[in-house]
Amino acid sequence: MKKLLILITLISCFSCKQSEEKTTANTSSETITEVKNDLGRVEPPHWWTDFKNTKLQLLVKHPNIATATPSIANSNIKIEKVQKGESPNYLFIDLDIAKATVGKFNIEFKQENGEILTQTYELKARTKAADQYIGFDSSDAIYLITPDRFANAKPENDIFENLNEKTINREDDYARHGGDIKGITTHLNYIDDLGFTGIWSCPLLTNDMKSGSYHGYAITDYYQVDPRFGTFDEYKELADKANERGMKLIMDQVANHCGLEHWWMKDLPFSDWVNYQKDFENGEKITFSNHRRTTNQDIYASQSDKKGMSNGWFVTTMPDLNQRNPFMANYIIQNSIWWIESLGLSGIRQDTYPYPDKEFMSNWAGAIMTEYPNFSIVGEEWSYNPLLIGYWQKGAKNKDGYESNLTSTMDFAMQSNTVQALNEEEAWDKGLVKIYEGLANDFYYTKPKDVMIFPDNHDMSRIFTQLKGDIANTKMALSYQLMLPRIPQIYYGTEILMNDFENPGDHGLIRTDFPGGWQGDTVNAFTGEGLTDEQKDMQAYLKKLLNFRKNNTTIHEGKTVHFAPFMGTYFLFRTSGEETVVHIINKNDNPITIDLKRYAEMNLKGKTLKNVITGEQMTWGDDMEFKEKGSIILTTKLK
Repeated sequence: MKKLLILITLISCFSCKQSEEKTTANTSSETITEVKNDLGRVEPPHWWTDFKNTKLQLLVKHPNIATATPSIANSNIKIEKVQKGESPNYLFIDLDIAKATVGKFNIEFKQENGEILTQTYELKARTKAADQYIGFDSSDAIYLITPDRFANAKPENDIFENLNEKTINREDDYARHGGDIKGITTHLNYIDDLGFTGIWSCPLLTNDMKSGSYHGYAITDYYQVDPRFGTFDEYKELADKANERGMKLIMDQVANHCGLEHWWMKDLPFSDWVNYQKDFENGEKITFSNHRRTTNQDIYASQSDKKGMSNGWFVTTMPDLNQRNPFMANYIIQNSIWWIESLGLSGIRQDTYPYPDKEFMSNWAGAIMTEYPNFSIVGEEWSYNPLLIGYWQKGAKNKDGYESNLTSTMDFAMQSNTVQALNEEEAWDKGLVKIYEGLANDFYYTKPKDVMIFPDNHDMSRIFTQLKGDIANTKMALSYQLMLPRIPQIYYGTEILMNDFENPGDHGLIRTDFPGGWQGDTVNAFTGEGLTDEQKDMQAYLKKLLNFRKNNTTIHEGKTVHFAPFMGTYFLFRTSGEETVVHIINKNDNPITIDLKRYAEMNLKGKTLKNVITGEQMTWGDDMEFKEKGSIILTTKLK
């Protein structure tokens, strides 16, 4: 597999002046006087010079193009190999662009009848060096958004007659509601003020499905922004304006599957482009994934179970891509790099990480991280077993020798532990001991602080629902996760207690419209108009916590010490230099006094600490009185 994949790497640094010079330089031995686009589709649509690996593979889609012979007059660009697809409508062209310079050149396709089709292709100058693509880390807090449900800033792009789903219906939880990219950009100030440093949007590429296209995970064109979300320029504007604020943009990508209405599903280039392709083409019953994700690590797993996991389709409308096909593998890798370079991304969140071919996923992540050494990728491993979560993180000492090249994975284990700790009655093996013992598993992770923690996300019940509508417990869950050595992610609306009580777990309800995102909304969470006192309080609470965390290196990088739960309380300390941050969870409904001498090793006695939320100061003495259930965050840094 590794011999078949193209791993593209960057020259580690180059000056902006050099890029500018290349932009204006004489670009090739041929002069392009007229741009021609005779072909139906060429992907990637363009590329860049100054990559260390100088290989580029073009997918060409055009009627009977396989019978044509391609040529390039530009002596600086070499055609190394031409591969016909099994469909006569595909060619794959391997180019060596080692000597290429910035500019446009023509590719001519001479057909059997002598006719020549011409496609003008462009190599662009890169705008920044590899090490300037800075990923997300434990200093960040990520705001997760389902774009169709956040804000509709351009109602004129709600409906396109040429797309399969043509209606907007906010009364239907599974229909499109009209949220768009401009809606996110318009409210960057709100997200920034809350204290978030990064935005992860669910996929924004075209999902031309017949129904349920709003969520974005059934992509039908990997190089096109869904016009109902906006344009490429608007996506780039979002990235640029976020970057101007010091905020990072994370792109949600899907390497495992596409949407059933993807353009290539009507004319597949090879007989193994998707898994179980013959069954699909013959109209036979589709084989679905067995979802046995442990087969990726299980030393005893049968080949049947392994194949059933990675080859089966996710659902009927999502064909499973075959990454063992080298052309598919190249396509996915180049597509990811194309979007990073085009938008100036800070990270990728990769959906359903354990489902594709795992050797390919290692090569995919490796290609990106070699190219962008300071970049970040987080993979979704929905498992409550830390062994499975840790397996996927870069540097893990796996018995099978597997190296994922993945910087971050998602901490579903601690998410579940958090909910159990707060919902359960206290006992030796229940309640707060779940987070105490859960955090003890950090010994297994290569870098615990690079793991992504979250109270909920777009695929599970809202945290307020999971915690049975208990506001104090919800605050404790949020404050705890924000104080951990982790990268926290918060789903939009958590700050105003959005919930799915009406039908817990229902995806359409979980992804409810953010109030104020649509003209005429009677409640506006962006301004606070119409929010209840409880919602305003939670919004203010989270804002204080996030902004405290934003500039606090003790939380970002400090040492972590925690103590076993005691009398319904749990103490966690983060220390760095002269600062200690103390996080205390108290589950007692009635007043209680805790002996502080059991925490003597933290050397806080006699020191003054400030309550991060209230601003009140206290002296750390021999005991501490708690009057009500809740969390307390204290810091020794008084200013």
